[in-house]
Amino acid sequence: MAPGFRARPIWGGRCDACGAWNTLVEEAPLGTGPKGGVTRGRSVALSTLAEEEAPPPRSVSGMAEFDRVLGGGLVAASAVLVGGDPGIGKSTLLLQAAAAFARAGLSTLYVSGEEAAAQVRLRARRLGLADAPVRLAAETNLRDILTTLDAERPGLVVIDSIQTMWLDTVESAPGSVAQVRAAAHDLVQFAKRRGTAVLLVGHVTKDGQIAGPRVVEHMVDTVLYFEGERGHAFRILRSVKNRFGPADEIGVFEMTGGGLAEVANPSALFLSERDRPAPGSVVFSGIEGTRPVLTEIQALVAPSSLGTPRRAVVGLDGARLSTILAVLEARCGIAFGGLDVFLNVAGGMRVAEPAADLAVAAALLSAREDIAVPADTVVFGEISLSGALRPVGQTENRLKEAAKLGFTRAIAPARSKLGAGEGMTVRELPDIAAFVADVFGAD
Repeated sequence: MAPGFRARPIWGGRCDACGAWNTLVEEAPLGTGPKGGVTRGRSVALSTLAEEEAPPPRSVSGMAEFDRVLGGGLVAASAVLVGGDPGIGKSTLLLQAAAAFARAGLSTLYVSGEEAAAQVRLRARRLGLADAPVRLAAETNLRDILTTLDAERPGLVVIDSIQTMWLDTVESAPGSVAQVRAAAHDLVQFAKRRGTAVLLVGHVTKDGQIAGPRVVEHMVDTVLYFEGERGHAFRILRSVKNRFGPADEIGVFEMTGGGLAEVANPSALFLSERDRPAPGSVVFSGIEGTRPVLTEIQALVAPSSLGTPRRAVVGLDGARLSTILAVLEARCGIAFGGLDVFLNVAGGMRVAEPAADLAVAAALLSAREDIAVPADTVVFGEISLSGALRPVGQTENRLKEAAKLGFTRAIAPARSKLGAGEGMTVRELPDIAAFVADVFGAD
């Protein structure tokens, strides 16, 4: 600006966007009162960590597997988000849960945004739930739904699904990021304000994540995933977030003609088809949440006709398989370079904990050498990149579960915290080389 230049004042009552006059409104800065003075907020009540409070009240449905995943029952005023692949049985699971809670005395309302009321009634008759005292609505307008909930004051409401809900105050299509975020926010606020527990069904993307903004998972108190393979009848309800109970807890169900049936002993179920020892088959004693679960890990190793051997994995992390193969080659001199490797967890189970490393290595070596691991043996342990075997947690619970199912021997890392009285013979090994020499007789 040139020295001595004076800006010419102009009239500021006209909007630059629309050209209308006298439409500008003055906004007070944050923290100022109506008369321009600075306002102060009220003091917040503080407490100490040592103060004791009664545990939150819970409603028990009677479905032991469902209550286990929730941490012992459904907490009042909580918001639970359930995700899963299309057709896996989410609506069936929540309709059964709603009927169970209603029969247990909890006022329950089921809102379907994907199906007509007649379709929900048809499913209820097929599942034998037609006499359950569940009130039903087929609606997607969230304003109308919240008005109804304010009037009815149910103890539990099921929303199937959050992607079908829409607010007339948000200018976007149902299922969009803005609509899902706004609908989830209003439902969670309703749950906290009225003390009503809310169960939300969420669609998932092709990557298996719940569709919509990730902030929805932060809003709710509990996030559950309903997993399973289409070719298997088993379904697993897994908790990945729970503010009122342990995370990574699982509940196991079996899909039948009459709906989802609970599986009280999943270890026996996953090992039900294991009749005799076979090369490439090893039993792994794992921990899912607070529950020990025995699963069968199967491997197949065959000569490859391709320039790049195939690596196919079902139920395990493919990157972890590559690491184990590299450790076996670098630390034990056992190469898999010209071999196709197929790895599978029987029964549609998914295993994520590193304690499965040793069982995976045992299955690979058993398939490669065509030597069966004894049928009464369970294997667990983590393999480090140096080839050392690292102890894993809850060793005593793993051994107790194995002994309960008739296993008499176990192979575990050295320095494992073994308890007394498991009734099993435990072979403790320091590294992967000692494991190969001990089990497969290699030098």
